[in-house]
Amino acid sequence: MTTLSVLRDPTLRLIAWALLLLGALNASVYPYQSLVGIERLGLSEPAFALILALASAVSVSASVLLGILSDQRANRRRIALLTAASGTLGVGLMLVAPSPLTFALCHGILFPVATSLYGQLFALARLARDDGGAARDAILATLRSALSLSFLGMLVFWTAAFGWGLDVMSVYVSATLAAVILTTMLHLRWPRDGQTAWQDRPSGLNFRRAFAEIAEPRILIRLLLLGAIASAGNLYMILTALVFDASPSRDAGDVALYIGLVAGWEVPFMLLLPLITHRFRRATLIAAGTALYVTHLALMPVLTETAWLWALTLLAGLGGTAILTLPIAYYQDLLDGRPGAAGAMIALQRLAAELLAAAAFALGAVLGGGHAITALMGAAIALIGAGALLWIDRNRS
Repeated sequence: MTTLSVLRDPTLRLIAWALLLLGALNASVYPYQSLVGIERLGLSEPAFALILALASAVSVSASVLLGILSDQRANRRRIALLTAASGTLGVGLMLVAPSPLTFALCHGILFPVATSLYGQLFALARLARDDGGAARDAILATLRSALSLSFLGMLVFWTAAFGWGLDVMSVYVSATLAAVILTTMLHLRWPRDGQTAWQDRPSGLNFRRAFAEIAEPRILIRLLLLGAIASAGNLYMILTALVFDASPSRDAGDVALYIGLVAGWEVPFMLLLPLITHRFRRATLIAAGTALYVTHLALMPVLTETAWLWALTLLAGLGGTAILTLPIAYYQDLLDGRPGAAGAMIALQRLAAELLAAAAFALGAVLGGGHAITALMGAAIALIGAGALLWIDRNRS
């Protein structure tokens, strides 16, 4: 029913197609950027790390500033086209003129700016449909599954394509194609500002007041707790290759298969999530999802040599569904009437998650005991975040 609801609504259908293309774009670029930058273009590891740091700063800054600006002026179409065009220009330059300088411009600035489109698409979904509670959770989960589906499909395609002998620089062909189609589609179909069927009134908040709103304790605390929960996913991406590489019976193919299975399970679970969202509070579902996800994280280094390892992908996919999808509507309720700023909260959460995952990794290294201890550190941080969120939301409906 929810899938049909999305397909019948022209605006939601646009968002679903946009997320499909965004997933294809991300899957073409992100998994291979280290190989392109270091192995093909000759960047040193410190230079590559500096570009990644720049990208993180630009991505968060662009998401927050453009999110606030879109609320402030209600010019969402113009901002969406700007960010989509930024991604198209970046990957297009890498396709026609790859060089270390082009790589830094694309992966450090232009492409990170384009990632802010993710939050803008969900802001548009919030405006286009005034559904509340479980109905909105269901719609957003269905929309989010489109990105996971295309991301997985593109990973499978490039795994096969590299097996056929295609060069790694070919990823910019699919990336540019996806970016051009995405930008063109948004230009043709994104509702024109001031001519929508819904009201989108400018917030009237300047940047100082908008930042002050985000920094309110009730919002900032929840952002940090959701960041602690999401850090389990960041640590999983750090540890998987290391854990498998340290195993005498696993190889790079097993890494790709494991990550692919986790992503593969997320798609059907996102589509099934609407069956239970009306029965439980978001904080309860997020806590349950966290418990499942950290079980997978903690056991992965322990079960690496056994067949039970593959069963963990089911726990990761099921738990990850709640962690990835439910915070979107959660932020929209926290910042009611500010859909652009609410979409930008995902970028701030990602930054908090990256920092906490790095802290867990560093703490695990200091304590010793290998990857198993590091995984337990990450699991503990996420569980503390989920428990605290459940407690402070105990009286919320």
